[in-house]
Amino acid sequence: EAGGITQHIGAYQVEQDGQKITFIDTPGHAAFTAMRARGAEVTDIAILVVAADDSVMPQTIESINHAKAAGVPIIVAINKIDKPDADPQKVRTALLQHEVFVETMGGDTLEVEVSAKTGKNLDKLLEAILLQAEILDLKANADRTAEGVVIEAQLDRGRGSVATVLVQKGTLKPGQIVVAGDQWGRVRALVNDRGEHVKEAGPSMPVEILGLSGTPAAGDRFAVVENEGKAREVSEYRQRLARDKAAARQSGSRGSLEQMMSQLQDTGLKEFPLLIKGDVQGSVEAIAAALEKLGTDEVRARIVHAAAGGITESDISLAEASNAAIIGFNVRANAQARRLSEQEGIEIRYYNIIYDLVDDVKSAMSGLLSPERRETFLGNAEILEVFNISKVGKVAGCRVTEGRMERGAGVRLVRDNVVIHEGKLKTLKRFKDEVSEVPVGQECGMAFENYEDIRAGDVIEAFRVEHVTRTL
Repeated sequence: EAGGITQHIGAYQVEQDGQKITFIDTPGHAAFTAMRARGAEVTDIAILVVAADDSVMPQTIESINHAKAAGVPIIVAINKIDKPDADPQKVRTALLQHEVFVETMGGDTLEVEVSAKTGKNLDKLLEAILLQAEILDLKANADRTAEGVVIEAQLDRGRGSVATVLVQKGTLKPGQIVVAGDQWGRVRALVNDRGEHVKEAGPSMPVEILGLSGTPAAGDRFAVVENEGKAREVSEYRQRLARDKAAARQSGSRGSLEQMMSQLQDTGLKEFPLLIKGDVQGSVEAIAAALEKLGTDEVRARIVHAAAGGITESDISLAEASNAAIIGFNVRANAQARRLSEQEGIEIRYYNIIYDLVDDVKSAMSGLLSPERRETFLGNAEILEVFNISKVGKVAGCRVTEGRMERGAGVRLVRDNVVIHEGKLKTLKRFKDEVSEVPVGQECGMAFENYEDIRAGDVIEAFRVEHVTRTL
């Protein structure tokens, strides 16, 4: 993913000797504590991946604690053993301090030395998982109503609210009515990790559910209920609870106007209001948590609103009312929102790496920010049709809708206001000739370097990056 690090939680299924194993992949970076805790609570076995060249990290220790708190057995995978400076023994001894005793050191925790790059011993890792599962005698009843947990949820403009869920008991089928957290809906379709529609999802199967009324929070439980009335009643009750909680939090922090004024004079605490929109629920939660931690005695971030989905006009007007800056993580503002933000002079900052985002907010709070990489928006082009050309691959036939397209500029593929891919153009053509730029209103052909998943209706955004030195 962006920046060469995992920033989303994902669920996949693999098959080994006719048996299926579901993996839930959680990011290992400091900001994603909540995602890791959720992963540990959902799984039956935790696999701790430790790099052989840099041994045990603070997040490794935290993951061990998550697994122990959830009462989940651990299998240690010592990765990157193909590197020249790998030292698996150092990892084993480092784990002893945290009460993880591996088999070669006389303990009962399975450990496997693997290399993800060369694929060495990955089959052994899968065998170790199946062995552990056999010892634990993991079973679930498939002949009952389905229950499970929401791993991730997002708003997809083409498909509405999409929740990735892991079925833990029973079998989920399309047409059933589910309640997930404070949302409900009739399951329109079930999609597996390969994007195929499936007729049913049994225990331990990760699927995307389409048809919910809104996006549930990641980590919510979901269950099948018998009728719509019941579903509505449960979700309304939970929404009411959530509203009351939010109101209590607000009033607790607000108080009367005099109190607020005197508080400000006493403490001199400055607030830095922010509005956050991200591509999926889990990322938004991780960003909000990371920013809340940033505060000092003098200044802290106040998150006015945080949600999954593209940036809309209502976000801009909310930001204007509360003087907030808008942060987009892997999402874009739609055309109306962009126009409104220019009118109102509200800044929208886009990020695709969580660290850059946290660092920038940190420096903005210390009042030091002059952007290191300044991005100039060049133009947008809409894909009208996609052609498959032998030896070249997929070429997009586009019309430039605003600004201009330039060769050598950076490009992003935006689908439903969410950034799908960022990279460089391989070709930019007018008719049969390679050109250096295409102005607004004209049509052109474009192909991305090493990327094929383009569809008609997508938007290609061109931008130029300038690096500006920071000044104090």
